[in-house]
Amino acid sequence: MKVAIVKYNAGNTASVANALARVGVEPLITDDAELLRSADKVIFPGVGEASTAMAYLRERRLDEAIASLRQPVLGVCLGMQLLCSSSEENETECLGLLPYEVRRFPGVGLKVPHMGWNQVTDLRGPLFDGFADGEFVYFVHSYFVEVGDHTTALCRYGERFAAALSYGNFHAVQFHTEKSGKVGERILENFLNL
Repeated sequence: MKVAIVKYNAGNTASVANALARVGVEPLITDDAELLRSADKVIFPGVGEASTAMAYLRERRLDEAIASLRQPVLGVCLGMQLLCSSSEENETECLGLLPYEVRRFPGVGLKVPHMGWNQVTDLRGPLFDGFADGEFVYFVHSYFVEVGDHTTALCRYGERFAAALSYGNFHAVQFHTEKSGKVGERILENFLNL
């Protein structure tokens, strides 16, 4: 199986590659549109700031490449947010592949960013096969995706937000699979088995 990780100026590609290696997959890290299109699975990770990341994607026409993908795609953290319509982070227009807005945590009575282990509930869909409600995963984020019809897991940090989404061939998680131990590895395996 050929697994590609989208290479762009948004962090954690090496840690995602290491997590895949732990489940027996050696991924290709690339910003080549044709290599992304020819992969069996694509992972779109990210740590960073939305407007800078989107500018980089547009400069290299990776926005068009990601939108054209028909195989299973997994967005992780910033990757999930960039798949959405727009983000309040520097009023950024995102890829628009998931019909949701990305909002900033209000910070009233909450530490922002939301960082650390938290439970996910209301799990549904193939990414969570074999899981029970209440699994702990690792989050680091100041922005969140609103809950909607395509939400496949919830988390609460002050308010409920989408911890995971699934829409067509696009799947996404707000938490870091690569930092979420055995739970994260199992989610990656479930994605690879789609």
